[in-house]
Amino acid sequence: MNEIEKLQKMVDDSGRIVFFGGAGVSTESGIPDFRSVDGLYHQRYQYPPEVMLSHTFYEKHPAEFFDFYRDKMLYLDARPNAAHQKLAELEQAGKLSAVVTQNIDGLHQKAGSKNVFELHGSVHRNYCQRCRRLYDAAFMLRSTGVPKCECGGTIKPDVVLYEEGLDQKTLYGAVRAIEEADMLIIGGTSLVVYPAASLVNYYRGSRLVVINRTATPQDGSADLCISGSIGKVLAQLH
Repeated sequence: MNEIEKLQKMVDDSGRIVFFGGAGVSTESGIPDFRSVDGLYHQRYQYPPEVMLSHTFYEKHPAEFFDFYRDKMLYLDARPNAAHQKLAELEQAGKLSAVVTQNIDGLHQKAGSKNVFELHGSVHRNYCQRCRRLYDAAFMLRSTGVPKCECGGTIKPDVVLYEEGLDQKTLYGAVRAIEEADMLIIGGTSLVVYPAASLVNYYRGSRLVVINRTATPQDGSADLCISGSIGKVLAQLH
């Protein structure tokens, strides 16, 4: 039995699958992982992304923060790939109970997934810090400088910046889903971003699958470990 056949059998035997995903799911839709610093980035920005996406930097240098945010975090033309689509199909078939994602691009919902826990928020939700009015991502992309609400307040993306805590309601929902799962698929993440990566430790089941291009800290605990593209692997399921 090969890896895909083993994966298929696990899926067939499960009814409460949870998918835990990271940047590798989005890169297959053409969204670059901002941690992979490229030459263009080096030429243009004088701070590393972890600094520019911190709460401190947002407070002290808002204009530079939004310049980076619009340039590197908003990919509104991106489309769901095979991984997003297969996960939505599994949910519709009653096999998958939740997606827990570290991504902020909303592609799981665009593919049709309903029960999605966005640990790090979403670029599609933006709110005025003064009056709480909501704005969409297109508004943010069109804006210049520091985006302002009609009331004069600054419009902040509903994304979790470095130094900020995760949303507690989202966190509890994700933990509960993982605890109740009878299969956990970890895909497209090297499990290095905390506290998000620690959530997989709440899984107590016997079908733990890791699908990633590089090694992860969970490889030794996994019942099945597949090295490769998350989209190409999931697309082979029926």
